[in-house]
Amino acid sequence: MEWINAELQAEHIVVRSLEEDLFDGLILHHLFQKLAGTRLEVEDIALTAASQRRKLEMVLEAANRSLQVQEPQVKWSVDTVFSKDLLATLHLLVALAKRFQPGLALPSNVQVEVITMESTRNGLKSEKSVEQLTACSTDTDPPSKDVFDELFKLDPEKVNAVKEAIVTFANQKLEPLGLSVQNLDTQFADGVILLLLIGQLGGFFLHLKEFYLTPSSPAEMLHNVTLALGLLRDEGLLDHPVSPEDIVNKDAKSTLRVLYSLFCKHKLQGDTDRTPRAAPE
Repeated sequence: MEWINAELQAEHIVVRSLEEDLFDGLILHHLFQKLAGTRLEVEDIALTAASQRRKLEMVLEAANRSLQVQEPQVKWSVDTVFSKDLLATLHLLVALAKRFQPGLALPSNVQVEVITMESTRNGLKSEKSVEQLTACSTDTDPPSKDVFDELFKLDPEKVNAVKEAIVTFANQKLEPLGLSVQNLDTQFADGVILLLLIGQLGGFFLHLKEFYLTPSSPAEMLHNVTLALGLLRDEGLLDHPVSPEDIVNKDAKSTLRVLYSLFCKHKLQGDTDRTPRAAPE
């Protein structure tokens, strides 16, 4: 619960019970969007049991696609989560954490003893089984460190040096459009310069009907940033999920992560293209 509450703190969402707070899909909806850096076209508020179940089904379908799991492998379902099955909910949360935050320090070798009760003609029949929630520490390699977590532990001067290199790179690409970046932490929050930079680097131009050139509300900014992140995901440039809300909220690490992915691909590609080649014999 601490992990979920930390992820959703900016949205002022607090989970106090996994069974009672997650079954209707509302918090799972917000959590998945935050982790996956995407938007789900589902109703925000579902009041009836039927609409809650329908919403949960859509969220789980999106989560299962992202987790790349199929029916025989899945240890959760709409029925089990909606019926407040704690074990199924825990399996889902562990899978999401492993997929989107592999560096999260989950306790190893967590097992749950499950007692299944069945009513028969001769009375109640019980069976015991053991469910494995997390792998043994010997079964998995230690998670790789997030380069950006490590970067922000360094001296501010080193972080600023990386920012300056990326700003210089961005300004070189934006100069033909008459644009320039002075503040990396704030100027990408509305998504406009980010979209134009992606277009410049990719050699295409986004139609003005597809985004807001002068966004006047957080919703319009969020639309722009979500579109930009979708373009980057299509190019396979985001190694770690980035939430569009974090960019809009001017989170320095998230903004730098996005720009660094562009810098690595196009700056290195440009350097390779300029490398002198031997004349053919």
